[in-house]
Amino acid sequence: MKYSEEKLSDEALVKKLPRFENHYISVNDIKLHYVKGGTGKPLFLLPGWPQTWWSYHEIMNKLSDFYTVIAIDIRGMGTTDKPIEGYDKKSMAKDIYELIIELGYDKVFVAGHDIGASVAYSLACDYPDKVAKLIILDTPPADENMYRLPMLPLMDLTDKSTGYTYPWWVAFNQIDELPEKLLKGRYNVVLDYIFDNLCFDKEAITDFDRAVYTNAYERDYAISASNKWYSTFPKDIADSKDNKVLKMPVLGIGGSGFKLLEMALPGLVENLQLFEIKDCGHFICEEAPEATFNEMINFLGS
Repeated sequence: MKYSEEKLSDEALVKKLPRFENHYISVNDIKLHYVKGGTGKPLFLLPGWPQTWWSYHEIMNKLSDFYTVIAIDIRGMGTTDKPIEGYDKKSMAKDIYELIIELGYDKVFVAGHDIGASVAYSLACDYPDKVAKLIILDTPPADENMYRLPMLPLMDLTDKSTGYTYPWWVAFNQIDELPEKLLKGRYNVVLDYIFDNLCFDKEAITDFDRAVYTNAYERDYAISASNKWYSTFPKDIADSKDNKVLKMPVLGIGGSGFKLLEMALPGLVENLQLFEIKDCGHFICEEAPEATFNEMINFLGS
């Protein structure tokens, strides 16, 4: 089904969430887009690849009953600026830190999924006095284990029944210029593969959702910006060596990524809770919105 760009715009999307409004603000030398609604303590939601703030739409209204919810297009995403540099997670965390300051908050709750989880973790490491509680959704931050990713799929994990999908895009997204040439105007090919293979229930990401993300990513400059989230992993890994163990409460919620959280987070966090969502893939906010929402509320407090 075809959708006009007008129906896929932030202005149209936010109308589907009547408690929320679009905002733009200048922080750290970029114009950043965020969607804000609700009342109570501030809760920042950071999305990941290949999505936008819209990835949280299934739980935003419910969360806004308890918190001031701020869903953010991180640097390079959606209608936020896409500069040439600044895609290492320390720099992206500084974007969020400056947003906290500009909005006048002392401390915030932060939740991040996928690339957004790495930004959220970096924010907590670099500005611990600004993060009251941290939620990591299905993806641990980058570490040296990424250098051990195999060039070929592991034979004993290629069976679909294992739930394992060979993460070829981690390497592909680090290549300069080629992804833009291949995918400009047809990014839906990658999106459909990712959603079909990383979801336990691929219908959870609807045709409309896929159109929203395709519209956000299919231009060459948008592809280039999002690839830089991956090409900066070596710097992120080097930067992580200076991180101290986090002292604030941290919750890890995982579907297919739960075992990775279970392995990675205990060494990074002093006060850790973990929760596994069974029969769920990577995109837990869409595949299991009720369970994700409930665990967030139980952890953050209402």
